[in-house]
This record gives sequence, C-alpha cells and structure tokens, in this order.
Amino acid sequence: MKKKASLKERFSYWFDNKMSSGSLSLIKLLALASVIIVFVIAFFVFVLGLNEGDGFLSAFWNSLATIINAWMPYYEDGGAGYLLLMALASLAGLLITSILIGIIASAIEEKVNSLKRGTSHVLEEDHLVVLGFYPGEYTLLRQLVLAAADQPCCIVVAGDVEQEDMEQCIRENVCIPKNVRIICRTVDIFDPHALERCSISGCRTVIISPTDDFRTTKALLAVSTIINRTDNETVRVGAIVSKSEYRFPPSIAEKHNVTTLQTTETIAKIIAHSCTQPGLSDTFREIFNFEGSELYVETIPGSQGLSFEELTLRLDRSVPIGIAGPEGIRINPPADAVIEEGDQILLFAETKGTAGLVPMPELPETPLLEGYAGDPPRGTVAIIGGNESLLTILQELPDNVSKVILAGSAMQYKDETMRIADDRGNLAVSFFREDISNGGALVSLAGRASHIVVLSDYGKADDDADMDTIFLLLNLRDIRTRFGLEFNITAEMRREANQNLVTTDDNTDFVVASNMSSLILAQLAESPELISAFSEILSNEGSELYLKTAGQLRCAGERTVAELRKIALTQRYIMIGYRKKEDSESHFNPPLHETVELKDRDSLIVIGEQ
Repeated sequence: MKKKASLKERFSYWFDNKMSSGSLSLIKLLALASVIIVFVIAFFVFVLGLNEGDGFLSAFWNSLATIINAWMPYYEDGGAGYLLLMALASLAGLLITSILIGIIASAIEEKVNSLKRGTSHVLEEDHLVVLGFYPGEYTLLRQLVLAAADQPCCIVVAGDVEQEDMEQCIRENVCIPKNVRIICRTVDIFDPHALERCSISGCRTVIISPTDDFRTTKALLAVSTIINRTDNETVRVGAIVSKSEYRFPPSIAEKHNVTTLQTTETIAKIIAHSCTQPGLSDTFREIFNFEGSELYVETIPGSQGLSFEELTLRLDRSVPIGIAGPEGIRINPPADAVIEEGDQILLFAETKGTAGLVPMPELPETPLLEGYAGDPPRGTVAIIGGNESLLTILQELPDNVSKVILAGSAMQYKDETMRIADDRGNLAVSFFREDISNGGALVSLAGRASHIVVLSDYGKADDDADMDTIFLLLNLRDIRTRFGLEFNITAEMRREANQNLVTTDDNTDFVVASNMSSLILAQLAESPELISAFSEILSNEGSELYLKTAGQLRCAGERTVAELRKIALTQRYIMIGYRKKEDSESHFNPPLHETVELKDRDSLIVIGEQ
C-alpha cells in the first residue's frame, strides 16, 4: 500500500513546483507572502491597541508602507510594542525587497541570455538562410557577401553554436559591408519546428553548409518538411553531398526546388587534372568564386544573327562560353552556331551587365604552327593514401601519365585499380609496399615520381585527417628541398582552416573539399539557372576545364588575345585565360587587344571536350 504523503512533504512539493515555474510565479508568491505579513502585523497592532485607536485600516496601511519602504520607525512614532512590530515589518520589507530585486535581476539576465541565444523569430523576407556554422569555415559567407555587391542583402546563419560566438567569429573573419546584414540564430537545424524561427517559408534560398552526407540529408528533410507544410514553391534549396546514394529522388527534388551536387567525383576530377597541371585547382576556384570573373547568363544587344565565332571575337573582357536557349544551355557550341532571337549568352566576365560588342578586330593570317609540340613528357604519378576518390582519379588521369605508383592505404584498392589500368591500356600501375612513415622509404618513393598526390583519409575525423596530410606534406617539401627534386604536390584536405596552416608554394596545389563546395553553393544561390552548366563542367561528359600548353595548341609565339581565341576555337576550345609557367600566375579574361608571348610550356586556360 502506498504511503500517504505528510503535510510537510506536500508543502515541499508545492513549493518546489512554484519555485521552478519562472520569475512571474515567484513574484506572485512573494506578493502573497507580503500581504500575509502586512495583515498579521496590522492585526496584532489593532488587537493590542498599539495604534492609539486609529482603527484597523490605519494599522494595515502603516504596516504596508513600512514593509514597502523597509523604513525603521522613529522613537516618537509610538510605544515599545508598536515600535517592535514596525521594526519587524521593516526587516520583513528589507528581506522581501532583496528577494524581489534578485528575482528581477535573474529574470533580466535570463532574458538577455535568451536574446544572446537567438530564440526570437526572424522577421525577414527574401533573405538567404545558411544552415550550419563551423568555426574556421568562412568561404561560403564571404562568397555570399561578395555576390551581394552593392545590393541590400540579409543572410541568416543558423547552427548549434551560441549566437554570441557565431557573431564574434563572423565579425573577426568576414568583411561585412553596410549593405549586408548577417543575423545569427542558435537552433537545431534538423528540427523543422526550430527552423521556422529562421523564416524558411519567406526566404529566397536555403543553403546547407558543406558537412557530412548524413547531416546534410537530415537538414534537407527538415527544410523540405517546412516547404511542404507552407506550400511555398519559390524557395530554393542548395546542398552538397559526396555520395550519389544521398541525392534526393528527382521528383522530390523538383517539387521542393532542391539542388544537390555530388562532390566526390568533382574533387577526384580536380585532383586528377591538377596533379599534372599545376594551377588547375586555382582555375576552378576562379570559375566558381565571386572574386574576379565568374559565369553569368545575359542578353547581349546586337548579338542576334552573329555566329558564335563572331561573338567570341567581338566581346572584349567578356568571354562567351555558351548559348542559353529554350532547350537549355549549350556550352562550347560550334563556331558557326548562330545566335537566334531570344537567345541569351553564358558569359565569363568580371561583373554582370558590362559585356558589349566591339568592332571585329582585324586579324592577320594566323595559321597553326607547323608540326605539333605534343603532350608534356610522360610522367609518373605517386598516390599516397586511398579513399573513395581513388578509382575516379585513375580513370580521369590525363593520357600523358604513363605510370602510377600506389602507396600507403591506396594498396587496399589493388583489384579495382588493376581493372582500370587494363581498361585504359596505356597506364601501368605498381605498388609501393614499404612503410611511408619511414623517412628513407618516403625519399625512395619521391625520387621515382614526377607528381605526388596525397589523398585524405575519409575514415578519420576532418581535423585528424588534415593533420596527417599536413605532416606528410611538410616531409615531402623537405625531401624536395634537400635532394633537389622537382616533383609537384597535390594535397587533398577537408577543412579550409587547416589548409591555411600550411603556406603555399609554386609546386603545391591544394584541393579543399569544403572550400570548393562552398564556392559552388554560393554560385547556385545567386544563379540557380547555371546548375546545368556547372554540372557539365564538373562531370565526366561534355565540356570541361583544361590547361592546354601552347605547344599542344600550336600557338606559341607573340599573338593578341583575339588571335588566341580564334586559334582555340578552330580546335574546339574556348580560351578564358592563360598561365605563364615561369611565374605560375593565371591571367583570366584579358582584353582582346593585349599581346601575349607564349612559350611551348605556357598554357591556355580553356573549356572544351577532351
């Protein structure tokens, strides 16, 4: 039989509940206690006749005034009994006032902390919402700020970090102009109810910050739940996933305006081409960031009826990349393709709205040079480490790579790599079985390679994997310096903050997954119509981004940019810039009249099909 609670236990239970009910409940309880004390003291003053017959109301009022003011009575105010009771009332008032001040101060502090946590609803419309905040990763926010240019823009950042900490990190690492407002909120980005505080239904675009596929998918589901509930078809959602199995089904993605790009193959492709073409990773970053030139879709007055070749030779400081018509965007169309009425142009330019036609330049006869300088010398690529990107890297390696050496954990993919080598026919794969943590073994491996690729260990946490890459990179640089070797290094890293710990040099390319993903997401947030163009450039089909040497394109010598554009077009490439081997600096979107002197090993930055 259950024991019946005592009166003390019941009172204690009631009092505990009141104490935990919040500041307002405590104030009510304190007010009740004050009234009871006032009534008791007034009762004794009246019954004992200590107020000289002035009545109960007079005694009640004197008691109330004494408690409220916490004022000790004067000696002349009455007899000893009256002074004693009023002194007790004054002490009770002092105690009650102290408790009340404490409750109010606690309530104010609680409200201030609540404001710091960002619990209020965002009352914005047509804003950008960034879900997920990771200290050290600011590329996405920087790109969104740059994309705003001079236009008013509001960016809401939501994550599980305290609002005050988020705001401080952003202030210290992102330059925020006056036309941009950044609002931070501490919310659970996987909870649809919590996300409603960010006004998802009234925003223009939702961007999921690059993270692991599991967290990205959960955030996508939470956002799609809100969009489905509010039936808002104008909100666009952008996210990056690494594996194809985490992509939203096409019907659901189309219904909720969800755009997801797979990064594993993209990063693998950039690594494969960057390892033999130093500087290509910088070229990808230029294409996808808002610093310098980027892609736009525009209508060019006067372009109707022109061929694509004529348009290419008449646009100064803007390079036409493709034609956007009713059927979508055609990248690198034939030179004789005609611009029809209503067609827009996919441009590579510094700013939108500045492209204009100039008179057709007078070009001298510029036949291709006799002969063919050929591909760069065949080289050996050493790949240290293995992950899901390895097989794609082997498939995407340029044809001038004759041999690949796999070291470290890359050897676990032995069967798959041998199959790819057999399919390619021109690629010999061997395995370096020594322990690369041994200094002598690493020297031996470095001496055999022209290009070294360091892959990240996906089985480790981001910071742990990046630190392994950094230590290996430092050792390889030391070996290159001590033994006078000339191999270049392409290092895959996971976090931008970790890459910033290592200084760059002219023979090291960094491919940072989170950085590249942020650049692409920022572009899609501002120009969702470019999704098909980005997908083609980042896929294994259609036109891609390359560094082609002047020897390969038979255009070495002193030529104007207009001549180089025409020479590239005759070989089905679109020139967007050039890169000198001697200074390792890329020059994008040069003016048509500029004269460039290229040597055989200098490169043109081109878009086209291999």
